[in-house]
Amino acid sequence: MTGSRNESVAVVGAGSWGTAFAIMLAESYGDVALWAHEEEVRDAILRHRENRLFLPGIAVPGAVRPTNDLAEAVAGKSVVAFAVPSHHIRGVAAKVAPFLSSDACLVSLAKGVENGTLLRMTELLAGASPAHASRVAVLSGPTFAREVGEGKPTGATVAAENLEVARRLQHALAGARFRLYADDDVVGIEIGGALKNVMAIAAGICDGLGFGHNARALLISRGLAEITRLGVRLGAHPQTFAGLSGIGDLVLTCTGDLSRNRTVGVRVGRGEPVGEILGGMTMVAEGFLTARSAVELSARTGVPMPISEQVFRVLHEGKDARGAVSELFSRTLKREKE
Repeated sequence: MTGSRNESVAVVGAGSWGTAFAIMLAESYGDVALWAHEEEVRDAILRHRENRLFLPGIAVPGAVRPTNDLAEAVAGKSVVAFAVPSHHIRGVAAKVAPFLSSDACLVSLAKGVENGTLLRMTELLAGASPAHASRVAVLSGPTFAREVGEGKPTGATVAAENLEVARRLQHALAGARFRLYADDDVVGIEIGGALKNVMAIAAGICDGLGFGHNARALLISRGLAEITRLGVRLGAHPQTFAGLSGIGDLVLTCTGDLSRNRTVGVRVGRGEPVGEILGGMTMVAEGFLTARSAVELSARTGVPMPISEQVFRVLHEGKDARGAVSELFSRTLKREKE
């Protein structure tokens, strides 16, 4: 299976990341279908060539064709990328399934683990369309949407259980300033992409409390250790977490001012109520929901995840943020590799 620009592509989801991804693809494809749930988003792109709700100030080229019709968006497409929030993947994938081409590859751009079932996004896509299960992949890495939309250099990894599928997608979805690496560690790529959002909230809390650079570096390092322990227990390769979807995405999301999850954490650390923060946001901070899944994964696997647990308690149980940090520091001293 060799990829080529003979592929035809659709992006399902016109939030900031889906729109930016479609803009990047438009450099290589004359037609990129972009499904928008909101009519106002479709209309703004058609009339003004700009997604004013989710990605204001970035021009959307004419090759990007917005539509509110799912069937129209995906019909006949050989690659369908899902860029909807993780908690909507199940429902949207079920609606898309009847309209997919028989040989289509499905790519998750979402980062999360479903609450309750603890299923990863590729598992949800495969479950919604079993006939396409062998051609399901994940694309993840340090990818702020605004910078991708502006054409700034970016790198990510696309992974599928069948490495030939990943290589096909690598060639189909890479751009002039969007470098893609192929891999077959789907579990590792997805766990790294999902859990880094929880750590970004934790890093933001530290910043909001005024704890400084040392604390942030400590948080990132121990957060990576926590994510790696869980990923390896679930079958991932440890080296994956030293890559783009591991340390790369973690550092970006924990330090970058464009990070929604870090921003939520900063505001929590400053004492703002969680409900008010989330209620006033246009876009989703995935780490809020993923914190619950992280705690459940910890319980299921027996892998200690102390940072995730404290983030969950702060966000979902109203625990005092400063008290959560104090509790982390009062834990029994251990060897670093434990």
